[in-house]
Amino acid sequence: ILTILGNSAVLATAVKRSSLLKSPELLTVNLAVADIGMAISMYPLAIASAWNHAWLGGDASCIYYALMGFLFGVCSMMTLCAMAVVRFLVTKSSKSNSKKVTKTTVRILITFIWLYSLLWAILPLVGWGYYGPEPFGISCTIAWSKFHNSSNGFSFILSMFLLCTVLPALTIVACYLGIAWKVHKAYQEIQNINRIPNAAKLEKKLTLMAVLISVGFLSSWTPYAAASFWSIFNSSDSLQPVVTLLPCLFAKSSTAYNPFIYYIFSKTFRREIKQLQCCCGWRVRFFSADNSAENPVSMMWSG
Repeated sequence: ILTILGNSAVLATAVKRSSLLKSPELLTVNLAVADIGMAISMYPLAIASAWNHAWLGGDASCIYYALMGFLFGVCSMMTLCAMAVVRFLVTKSSKSNSKKVTKTTVRILITFIWLYSLLWAILPLVGWGYYGPEPFGISCTIAWSKFHNSSNGFSFILSMFLLCTVLPALTIVACYLGIAWKVHKAYQEIQNINRIPNAAKLEKKLTLMAVLISVGFLSSWTPYAAASFWSIFNSSDSLQPVVTLLPCLFAKSSTAYNPFIYYIFSKTFRREIKQLQCCCGWRVRFFSADNSAENPVSMMWSG
């Protein structure tokens, strides 16, 4: 519920101000699409299976569920990687680099992300890798436990681990460390904090927001990755069902909290949410009478 409502609000505000969206914000929209896609295509089946105490639908639904999870998971990871690279290019960079990151460039990048994710999701269907049930029996994913006795499966998981997890994660870390160094050097040159321009403060806030989103995603998926890799080299019976279940639930919760980060860090997103609440018939007080009388332009998106 939180995933669908929160990310629907993100998409609704993006549609409302589509003409004002900047290039990097298109990646935020893509991340919301991936999150809500995972929630709609996967979570109802998992919830029904949990109530049933066993997986519903047989092998076909298991393959479908695992494919959707892999598709949207890789898409989210690669989108976060692209966000880090784009933010590195536009933060304290030359004007020539900033102009290269146009909306057309980002749309092409988003298309590549989806095609790349789809390719990896389809590979187990054509014989490289496997899909199968989780050890706790009410969810499906890549069949990690089959890989320690299969060269085919092991080569797939190793390639997937390097190209879909390690390299994107290292890129994210490197980009944000580079941004932190640039911001640190820039702030050293400005001795008086009051002289820091508003644009620089905004860039710092946007970068912090992107860092929190990336850290949240990586943190939520790390326990699941650890449990999965344990099952590659050891029998799945060596872990209690709850030990494999909790990391899975924690990982899938990553789709829910991004809108809360946007709400905390973005004044414009908060205003749009309040306007959406009014459109739905909810009574919300936006500003005090003085603010609404003296500053009606504050209701507008600044872009």
